[in-house]
Amino acid sequence: MSYEPLESMDEWGPEKVVCVSHEPTGMRGVLVIDNTARGMGKGGTRMAPGVTVAEVARLARNMTWKWAAVDLFYGGAKAGIRYDPESADKEAVLRAFARALHNEVPEEYVFGLDMGLTERDAAVVQDELGTRGAAVGTPAALGGLPYDQLGVTGYGVAEAADAAAARSGISVAGARAVIQGFGAVGAAAARRLTELGAVIVAVSTRFGALTDPDGLDVDRLLRLRTEHGDALVKAYGGSPENPGAELLVPAEILVPAATQDVIDADVAAELPARLVVEGANLPTSPDARRILAGRGVTVVPDVIANAGGVVAAAFAMDMRASAFRPDADQVFRSVSERMRANTRLVLDETARTGVLPHDAAYALARGRVREAMALKGRSAPAIPG
Repeated sequence: MSYEPLESMDEWGPEKVVCVSHEPTGMRGVLVIDNTARGMGKGGTRMAPGVTVAEVARLARNMTWKWAAVDLFYGGAKAGIRYDPESADKEAVLRAFARALHNEVPEEYVFGLDMGLTERDAAVVQDELGTRGAAVGTPAALGGLPYDQLGVTGYGVAEAADAAAARSGISVAGARAVIQGFGAVGAAAARRLTELGAVIVAVSTRFGALTDPDGLDVDRLLRLRTEHGDALVKAYGGSPENPGAELLVPAEILVPAATQDVIDADVAAELPARLVVEGANLPTSPDARRILAGRGVTVVPDVIANAGGVVAAAFAMDMRASAFRPDADQVFRSVSERMRANTRLVLDETARTGVLPHDAAYALARGRVREAMALKGRSAPAIPG
């Protein structure tokens, strides 16, 4: 069923949906600005062959809650380009997309990084629109904060995992961990969890899953990722299992860091992990969350666990016009503090009220957005009795 923006609007948004195209390059894209009550629209831009308006709108709404949950003053937005990021024409398509949104960028939306885009792509957007204000996540050589390259989001996921584990009576030191997806987030989470003493017993990419009950060599995996990308699972040696097999590997901690909708009710009923920390956006279904809660599995929601990227983006937003380099150490300290504090806050609220962690996180975020909307006169007036 096709997505109908007018029928899908609710009290929160979206405020603006802009679809653009460019026939010479074959570019098709969309920008969704969901809610700007707490600040201008800010969110990542993804490029993939199957991008849809519905997908981008869903992710934009998630950004509304993520900014509010971490209590930073930007609004939810997301952009997507329907194109293969492996194509030789990627740069031409990206430039066409940026040009098509020159009315919205950077006054209403600032490009960030998501699936399919890199730090260099952010630099291309800045060049195409002629301003450093157009994108964040650019290379350090251009005065940017390359938070994907630094692994800020994955670092924050691991910090959230450590805080949640301590609260659940699990010691990360010596705990077995599974990482689904070994992109920027998954790789950085694996690196930080290893530093905290965890043993990575399984990782996966779109090419398959690697498992070893005695622990994989994370340093080697990281080197192979640099050389081979997702094909690292083939280069590691042995015969990778089918993607998804990693979810059923016995472990205390699972980090789904691939894509959305990977853990449904059937998978949730079989997961051996005691703690699920959502590195990807929207990896679990509502039914899966209820099943996991019933089995005593703690879930740290994506709007809490992977919000390290938005903390870094907030720093980068402030630095767009600065002549000075961002302080990466300050960013990591802030990410650690916020991820740990917010994880404890949401899990404490879950214990106090009996609601699911996602519901506790959304209630926190919605309360902050609702207050901002009311203060600006954006809420619908009450209907007299």
